[in-house]
Amino acid sequence: MHLFALQGCDRPPRDACRAVPHLSLEIWRSTVRAALTTILRTAALAALLGGSSAALAHDYTLGGLKIGHPWSRATPGGAKVAAGYLSVTNAGAETDRLIGGTLENTGRVEVHSMSVEGGVMKMGPVEGGLEVKPGETVTLKPSGYHLMFTGLKAPLKQGEMVKGSLTFEKAGSVPVEFKVEGIAAATSGDEHAGHDHAH
Repeated sequence: MHLFALQGCDRPPRDACRAVPHLSLEIWRSTVRAALTTILRTAALAALLGGSSAALAHDYTLGGLKIGHPWSRATPGGAKVAAGYLSVTNAGAETDRLIGGTLENTGRVEVHSMSVEGGVMKMGPVEGGLEVKPGETVTLKPSGYHLMFTGLKAPLKQGEMVKGSLTFEKAGSVPVEFKVEGIAAATSGDEHAGHDHAH
């Protein structure tokens, strides 16, 4: 139906219907504003949800075990060792042990501890794995328990996510990604440099 007919103007004089095109323009502008508002709100919501998903994606669950924020530090070119850190919460009913894992472009991954004996810092494998009792959270961090990555085939670069896995005595293995932080994140220097490894 013709717009003029909708407005009750069947071929009226030009002045009588001059307001109709103006009204149509206002309706169009209002419609465009509403559409843009909807698009912007949808984009903002998607960004918010996307950011939440990314944060949640760096936590992992394996049975009753919850693994939080696996990370490592960037390494200089030519480095053959690095360390990995994370937290493990046991929400299950039985004790489990973190016994090892894998890391992309790495020869071996072991669970290590660090101690000071006679003023000498020593690090070595945790025999039998790192115990995590029911209701307990164990944190692997610089200057404490950590994953020892040996035989690196490529440097770890700040900002990248490196694929790997964690292996538990009872729960089995779970794929994870280690976020590579700055070379001096949490502490300064390489805690493995210049120290003896007790085996």
